[in-house]
Amino acid sequence: MPDHLPGLPRPRTIVHPGTHGAVRIEHMHAARGRHFRLSLPPGRSVFDSIVQSLASVDVHNASMTLLDGDLEALSFCLARPDATGRVVAAYTAPHVVLSARFIFGNATLGKSAAGTPVIHCHGVFRTADGDVRGGHVLTDKAIVGASRLNVVATALDGFDLRISLDEETRMPLLRPTAKDRHV
Repeated sequence: MPDHLPGLPRPRTIVHPGTHGAVRIEHMHAARGRHFRLSLPPGRSVFDSIVQSLASVDVHNASMTLLDGDLEALSFCLARPDATGRVVAAYTAPHVVLSARFIFGNATLGKSAAGTPVIHCHGVFRTADGDVRGGHVLTDKAIVGASRLNVVATALDGFDLRISLDEETRMPLLRPTAKDRHV
């Protein structure tokens, strides 16, 4: 099998700067999975709408798909190789877009090291100029427009997703941990 397809650029290789752990992909098992459909209301941030809607049904960790809706505004970043080599990647400064159509995205709801809600989201959208763009969406700066944004969420019951340092990438990542019973 060829290492790349003719006519397409060769994929770049990312080298993780840290030490490789015995297990690369950490996982935990949830005894059940609850599924929810959300229709995010206009004028509110994607972050606030998702966090509040899911918290109302006792969901604090979830895997989500975001589909088809208008955004009044959004900010997004791109990941670039870190010039220093200390971490696997560095985010660009936020790009701000006014008026966009969100096409598709995936997001994860979890918790910061301090236990506050966080959403990590990557998405694709069309700007008012017709350009198709994508990147790491800052959900607290993404404001739902006139056409509601749809979200399909799967609750990850039974464990928490917490931000902690990943030694291999040397970046903070959402990682599965035993459920905090004191929240």
